[in-house]
Amino acid sequence: MDSRGVIQNVARAQQINSFSGIRYGNITPTDMDGLIEYNNKAYVIFEVKYRDKKLPFGQRLAIQRMVDDLSLGGKKVIALIIEHCVDNTAEQIDIAGCEVRELYLSNEKQWRPPHKRIRVKTLIDLFITKIVGDPF
Repeated sequence: MDSRGVIQNVARAQQINSFSGIRYGNITPTDMDGLIEYNNKAYVIFEVKYRDKKLPFGQRLAIQRMVDDLSLGGKKVIALIIEHCVDNTAEQIDIAGCEVRELYLSNEKQWRPPHKRIRVKTLIDLFITKIVGDPF
């Protein structure tokens, strides 16, 4: 059985990382919930938020700048803000089935909602086939 993408140690994954001791003026660390490096051609960055929880300004700016910087190297890059509605914090969230709330494409240089309601896996598949040009 292939266990790639499955959390191997749930207890460790539930530990909180405290970044409180790392600060540079108003700058503090942020985290990302997911990153795919695809065949040295593209990157998919994603952040998952509960229901309509807003993405903090600093985190949005950091992700946007990362997309812009990675694209300077010739890579296709997309960032996704993903929304989930799993109320029970003991339940795992199926990211593939969540909906994309917003996206930032390296060639568009702006945050926007998807053109239609779309699930994460579907949008990533479209990005890889249409934008990157790879059949997988």
